[in-house]
Amino acid sequence: MKDASADELIRASRVVAGGGAWIDPEVAGRLIAGQRRLLPGDPSEAKVIATLTEREREVLVLMAKGCLNSEIAALLGVGEATVKTHVSNLFGKLGARDRAAAIVFAYESGFVSTGLVGGAST
Repeated sequence: MKDASADELIRASRVVAGGGAWIDPEVAGRLIAGQRRLLPGDPSEAKVIATLTEREREVLVLMAKGCLNSEIAALLGVGEATVKTHVSNLFGKLGARDRAAAIVFAYESGFVSTGLVGGAST
């Protein structure tokens, strides 16, 4: 964190240099709360997914496959601006800050999978 003391920075550096992991305690609480929301079987995930339109679901699957907005637009036969609107709506509905967070939600919720485990196949 920007306001970390010199002692905290040294302690964190030593932990990481020793092969450990360091998360600032201020961030840890938010991280854990966010991960709890994404636990498999969390009923809130099903509710969130239920709010997605069919097109938003298609866009999310293609995002999870690594498609760019221009590629999604071409695959779905819509304009890139339309895809951007769908992506923006997904961010709002999923509570995602960015594309990576939306993709993480898609995989962790089981909405999409690598094809190795259950869930909607990508």
